[in-house]
Amino acid sequence: MTESGALADRAVLERMNRTMIHRGPDDEGYLVSGPVGIAMRRLSIIDLESGFQPICNEDKTIWIVFNGEIYNHPELRSELASKGHVFRTRSDTEVILHLYEEVGDSCVNRLNGMFAFAIWDSVRHVVFIARDRLGIKPLFYSYERGAGFYFGSEIKALLEAPISRKPDYQSLYDYLSLMYVPTPATAFAAIRKLPPGHTLTCSQDGLTIRQYWDIPLPAEGEEGSGKWEFEEEILHLVQTAVQRQMISDVPIGALLSGGLDSTTVAAVMARKLGMPLRTFTIGFDKKSYDESEEARFVAQTLG
Repeated sequence: MTESGALADRAVLERMNRTMIHRGPDDEGYLVSGPVGIAMRRLSIIDLESGFQPICNEDKTIWIVFNGEIYNHPELRSELASKGHVFRTRSDTEVILHLYEEVGDSCVNRLNGMFAFAIWDSVRHVVFIARDRLGIKPLFYSYERGAGFYFGSEIKALLEAPISRKPDYQSLYDYLSLMYVPTPATAFAAIRKLPPGHTLTCSQDGLTIRQYWDIPLPAEGEEGSGKWEFEEEILHLVQTAVQRQMISDVPIGALLSGGLDSTTVAAVMARKLGMPLRTFTIGFDKKSYDESEEARFVAQTLG
């Protein structure tokens, strides 16, 4: 989004998009609308035939690009259709678009899934971006006076934009000390990570960042459930989460490490599918890292 209102540079947009072809080899899409340009690389999972992006609403005043998967999109679609929204695709992307039309920025509170998306609202003249609650999907941005607002799923996409590459020395120190860079910083002073559970609105007045979710913790002194209640709740939550994430228009499988977590997920998937489950693993020459034998045993046990 240009700060001066000048036409967005399509060439810059294309360069940024090409850096991320590995994230979405199935399709690409572009929109240049006045001062705003958005682009998308697509890995097709839901609605392979018509789920192309960017997607717009009926009067082409709101556009969206989306990375991720919304697990409760069938329920949201039914609710929105009953309120008069017309769908042209079966994609979860279009569900977010119409949900935004219905409830605005608070649409993120209704989404169950992993996501990073950007909406260009030409009526409000804002770019609205959001990241899922736990930050499964990445989202980086840069905003400098005179340079404009840029965002992308990877830092190297932003480095194709005309922004400063000056290093953030505190971040480099943090990385050498902690082996990671704490959010919202990156190794570049002009580039920031949108924190998990946050939204960002860019308008002519600047940036507004809002936290919409945090991990709910019990109040001090509040008594927790007993052991059996915890076990029942965990089992229910795992089964529900796995079943929701099995919605797909392409074949699904499971990555097995041989550990308890991936074994649990694969076991629930196999039970829900009612048929043999494809599983994958990776082996290492160094025995202390290799769990391929454990993974093979789990795969054979699950059939």
